[in-house]
Amino acid sequence: MSGPLRRNLLAVRVTPKASRNEITGLYRAASGAVSLSVKVTAAPDKGQANAAVIKALARAMMVSKSTFHLVKGQADRNKTFEITGPLHPIEAFLASLTETGQPDGEDH
Repeated sequence: MSGPLRRNLLAVRVTPKASRNEITGLYRAASGAVSLSVKVTAAPDKGQANAAVIKALARAMMVSKSTFHLVKGQADRNKTFEITGPLHPIEAFLASLTETGQPDGEDH
């Protein structure tokens, strides 16, 4: 299985308006693509959810928020972030996760 990190690009699947901010694991889409599943309390309005995702990623991976730059999916739940800086903390965090998504690509 390939992971959500390819070179310096991180694939993320976002669930906005959740009950709390959390990274829930890895998500496998119907196409087989794997992304990091992130839930945020913010609404997808004026970039609020995108900012909340960056904050959640930075906190969980213990890196600066400036490490993540949204390069694809500004208004989509499937996003791609470019990572600037060392990949080691991100790789270590991803290695600790397990797949939580449904194999058919449907949300729980």
